Amino acid sequence: MSNITKQLAVTVILAVVVFILLPVLGLQLETNIALAAGVLIGGFIVSFIPSSSDSDSTDSPQVYKGASKTLYVGNLPYRANEAAVRELFSKHAKVVSVRLMRDRNTGKRKGFGFVEIAEKDAENAISALNDAEFQQRTLKVREAKDRPAPQQQDDAKLATE
Repeated sequence: MSNITKQLAVTVILAVVVFILLPVLGLQLETNIALAAGVLIGGFIVSFIPSSSDSDSTDSPQVYKGASKTLYVGNLPYRANEAAVRELFSKHAKVVSVRLMRDRNTGKRKGFGFVEIAEKDAENAISALNDAEFQQRTLKVREAKDRPAPQQQDDAKLATE
């Protein structure tokens, strides 16, 4: 349950309890005083709900601070999403990020992507997942090549002209 959902649930429960208790206790308060007291009490109670960063939530991945390697993943099914690829790779490595490439014009997936993982897990992940079946496709997994710097691309174009 997200932190906002928890806060909303506590606020609704508190409002219902106060709505029922005030008439039972016979307290007659001015509307503006009751509203101010409710906001103050609600804010005080909600501040004790731990934030999602304090909990061991699996909703948000933990930031990895060690050395990492980027792997190229080819022959991905077009219906595969980042969460499914992350789940697959997390069985073999500490996953830092997943980027699945899309066509700029259509927005459709291109069938390949990049998975950044802990450097120490790279060889294990490559050997385990290269030529592995994933959603009825045979994956091609290898270490990604570094992108050439823009200057190198320009030099290569000039050399071929």
